[in-house]
Amino acid sequence: ISDMIRFGRAGGRCECLGECGLSHELAELAIEDDGELASHPIDDRCLARHAEPHPRTGSNVILTTAHLDHAPENSDNPDGVFVELPLERSNLRAYCQGCHLYYDRDHHAERARQTREEQREQIGLW
Repeated sequence: ISDMIRFGRAGGRCECLGECGLSHELAELAIEDDGELASHPIDDRCLARHAEPHPRTGSNVILTTAHLDHAPENSDNPDGVFVELPLERSNLRAYCQGCHLYYDRDHHAERARQTREEQREQIGLW
């Protein structure tokens, strides 16, 4: 499923449209009829491509498959057969590692808090 998402649907490019909280807007500049310089959005999708340098950081991009609801069991295959859903209906996204980490940051912080709490409770058992 992961390869189908990352390389089939996404074409090897990060599918983040800003869900991570970062702006990916790509715009072109044009001179308007009145002579003013204007910016026109042409793409809101992250420009990172698998196995290429990241356009912002220069680090090697590894596309990952993100579960938007953080539930790996919910993988667009309710009957055990993968069905490629349109991007807007899919629970899965191909994200570069940067967008994936940004997207999951609150989830990771909550999991870390839970782990610390559980460890403190275990210390009290000894």
